[in-house]
Amino acid sequence: MAATLSPELSGTYSIDPAHTRIGFVARHAMVTKVRGSFNEFTGTVVVDAEKPEQSSATLTIKVDSIDTRNADRDGHLRSNDFLDLATYPEISFSSTGVQLTDDTSVKLTGDLTVKGVTQSVTIDFDYEGAATDPFGNQRLGFEGSHVISRKDYGITWNAPLETGGVLVSDKITLEFEVSLVKNA
Repeated sequence: MAATLSPELSGTYSIDPAHTRIGFVARHAMVTKVRGSFNEFTGTVVVDAEKPEQSSATLTIKVDSIDTRNADRDGHLRSNDFLDLATYPEISFSSTGVQLTDDTSVKLTGDLTVKGVTQSVTIDFDYEGAATDPFGNQRLGFEGSHVISRKDYGITWNAPLETGGVLVSDKITLEFEVSLVKNA
């Protein structure tokens, strides 16, 4: 049975970093995928179940927390070749619109800022449901993804391969597995 967002779930929620994954996937050497995530982020979601279009979301990600399970690669991703941590320590998202597409799907449109460049993106989310945890906290779960072009954000570094193609794909899939906790 599909989860529905009932009126009593309206309110302000914080993203629970211990139970949320903000990740990405890039094609590497044209033959495999590299997955990574950001381990430090904060965010707030305001849910209006009766008027979903009035809901909103913000997210701030610490670039320094990038983790691909390889210290050298993480260091390179923090450098000016990619995310330029020294100049742009954060990635941010601020919603500009919410559209409920059915009882369990939401289109979240907003401004994504990476490396000082802001682009409008629309992320499709599936509502996974609501639960009260053992500590009495109201939780909501959402999962979504969106493909961006890293070139749109001025991230153009690459290396050609002898066999043709390039080392890092332009297309990056952003992945969101979000657990929200209702604020008291």
